[in-house]
Formats: sequence, structure tokens, C-alpha cells
Amino acid sequence: MKIYNTMTRKKEELKTLTDGEVKIYACGPTVYNLIHIGNARPICVFDTLRRYMEYKGYKVTFVQNFTDIDDKIIKRANEEDSDYITVSEKYIAEYKIDAKGLNVREATVHPRATENIEQIIDMVKSLCEKGYAYSTEYGDVYFRTNKFKEYGKLSNQPLDELEAGARISIGETKEDPMDFALWKGAKPGEPSWESPWGNGRPGWHIECSAMAKRYLGDTIDIHCGGQDLIFPHHENEIAQSECCNGVPFANYWVHNGYINIDNKKMSKSLNNFFTVRDVAETYGYEPIRYLMLSSHYRSPINYSAEIIEQCKSALERLYNCREDLEFLAENSPSGEKDGEDKIKDLLLTHKKDFIDSMDDDFNTADAITALFELARDINSNINPQTKPSRELCDFALSLYNELAGVLGLLYNKKKKDIDDDVQALIDRRDAARKSKDWATADKIREELKNRGITIKDTPQGTIIVKE
Repeated sequence: MKIYNTMTRKKEELKTLTDGEVKIYACGPTVYNLIHIGNARPICVFDTLRRYMEYKGYKVTFVQNFTDIDDKIIKRANEEDSDYITVSEKYIAEYKIDAKGLNVREATVHPRATENIEQIIDMVKSLCEKGYAYSTEYGDVYFRTNKFKEYGKLSNQPLDELEAGARISIGETKEDPMDFALWKGAKPGEPSWESPWGNGRPGWHIECSAMAKRYLGDTIDIHCGGQDLIFPHHENEIAQSECCNGVPFANYWVHNGYINIDNKKMSKSLNNFFTVRDVAETYGYEPIRYLMLSSHYRSPINYSAEIIEQCKSALERLYNCREDLEFLAENSPSGEKDGEDKIKDLLLTHKKDFIDSMDDDFNTADAITALFELARDINSNINPQTKPSRELCDFALSLYNELAGVLGLLYNKKKKDIDDDVQALIDRRDAARKSKDWATADKIREELKNRGITIKDTPQGTIIVKE
């Protein structure tokens, strides 16, 4: 299995710290608002990475944090005449609604910054004792960036180039413009915690280092996040973690590409800012997940109404294949037939293609192609005309669900329960056909069509193919 490592800028063979186990840390949301369509990409991509690692037999520990104290959360609390706890709890609950809709599984651990204050303070103290950090008269603590000689190795930017664009903001008392906050001294009206430097709260970067250390250890296998986090967030995590712990922080750094809206950067000022909830109310959640996996995770991806409609149509084709298989599995006779072993072998070639694609840097785009090719050969070789055995149908259905499940797709039952009056019409039509009353059968077919129900007659019975 090969994975592209942002640190080395190349694909590498995946070798975990412990055979058969993998420790993954994924940067989670700052919970002050509903997640937007850009947030959905890392959430879906890294959920799929986790699913595939488990599919390959790894025991996965997957940690995704919630940043539940931050300037944006405090600002939102003030706007709502509320407090940071109410705001963060509200949007964690909203996140879970959207994550469930996207079929994203809960992390092994969802730590929160405010639940790890002790661990954060311990790490900051260690950095101060080792000379990598310093406190100011205002109770702030900063990291000495120039003391970490490898600073910039993830973003591949020399320190002198980074310094050229750095500045000290009003109210900051840093030794150097590149230094970053580990601990922020308390300001009037803001939430704070006791510390050796006075009351205050953690900086953004330190929380991930502290939580990764607590739940995964000093060195982890894979650290994930969006491309926008490479600098400064992940660069700063590396600096503070490696200076504190004295060992490499993560062996593999995995970053997903940006998402654009109608080929433009998403921005509230351009009025092209969409939350996942907005899109899901119109198109459903599953087309969003499909979109996020339809391109290689490192490539930029474009969102538009036309593209999301295409995703809906693609899912429709995949669902139709599965529903036809389910019908045949229920209605076909037992007893494998001559030639069906060759069909099984044909279907298994697509499983190999699927695995080869996922083993090559988690190429979900090619994996989806393999799933469609599997659907094509199922439709061609297992249908009412070929009169397959139940065993062949069950084999194909199991394989189809297996691969779709790795991608986290086809998790909804597409068809609703058939109303009693509709089923009665179908039964009447079947009876009319048996008695060769074609006029009545055609009339009922037309009535069903007017209700948005298209049916297909097969030797195994009547199939509803569209609602």
C-alpha cells in the first residue's frame, strides 16, 4: 500500500509503527457554525481512508478533535448573547447530524480542547523548561520558531522566506514575528483557565499536539488534514511536538486538495458559500459524499449544481444495479449453473482493480470506476434473461456491497415502502397478464406510470425500476 507523504513530496510504502495497527489523527472542525461544503471533503476522504485500512485488516485508532474554544467561538457567543459552552455544544451536535448524513463514522475518540487543558499546560511547561518557549508580562506564552532549525520542512519553505511575510500584531509582545502563541493570557470577559503564567486559554496549534500525544503517543502513523492546514497549523504542530517529545511527530502527512464553487474559491463575499446542510436539503447527503470521492483526494475539486446532479444520477445507476440484484436473489431458484464460475471470476477482476486503486495512494476515483465496471458486468451477466442461480446473485450482491461499503456509498435504501394501493394495482396487473387480459394490464401500467412508478416484467416477477 502506497501513500503520498506531504513531508517527502512522494509516494511511500506504508509501514506502520506496529504491525497490523495504525494510528491516525485528523484535524476536526472549530465548532462555531454549521460545516460548509469545503469541510465535507476531509471528513469524507479520511473516513474512507479509515474504512479502507480496516478493510485491509488493520486495527485503526482514529482521533478527530473538536476545537471548542477559539476566537471565532467567543465571537459567536457574544453575537448570540450566549457563552462558549452553549455555542460549542450546539455546533458539535449539528456536526454530528451532518456527519451521520454523510455516512461518516464517529472517531475512536473525539477529544475537545477544553477537556485537555491539563495536557496542554504540561506540554507548554515542558517547552518553556527546554528553552523553546517563553512567557510575557501579559501571560502569553510563545514558541521560539528560530530555535527549531527544521521549521518549514513540511511546507517546504525556508525560515528566512517565511519571516519576510511575518509581522507582529497590535498587542503582541513576541521576540520574533515568526513566533506563535502556545498560551493566551486572559482578556476581560473571555473564558480562561488557571496556569503557571496566569489565567488564560490555549493557542490553536498546541491543542492538537497535546491531544495526539495523549491518545496516540509521541509519534503517530498518519496525520491528516486539508491542504490549507499545511502552513501554519501543521508546521507549528511539528515544531512544538518534536521539540517537546524529542522524536518525529508523524511518519506520514496526508492532505486533501481544495474545493472550488463553480470554479471559484468559496467566499461569503462572492455569495457562493454553501453549508453541507444547505446542499443536503436540496440534493441529499449521499451525492455530497460521492462528489468528494469522485476525484483523487489530492486533486482540486469543483462543486456546482450541475456536478452534484451528475453525482445523483451516478448513484441512481449504482442503486438500480443493487436493487435488481436484490430482486433476483430473492426470486431466483437455488442450484448453481454451468458457466457461473466464469462469471464469478469476471466479477472478481473488478475487486482486484478496486484494491489496486485504493492501494495506490487511496485513489477513490479509480475505485469508483471499478465499482461501475462491476455494475456493468453484473447487469450484462446477471439479469432476468440469463436466469441466474440464487447462489450467483448472492455472490454478486455480497461483492457489490463489500466494495461500496469501503467507500461508504449506497448506505440508503433508495426505494420507499410500496403503498398498499400501489401493491394492489401491481397484483391486479400481474393477474391480468396471467389471464392474457392485455388491455387491463396496459391500463394499469399507465396508471402506475402516472404515479411516477415504472415497472419491468421479468420471468422472476415484476420489478419496480423507478419511483
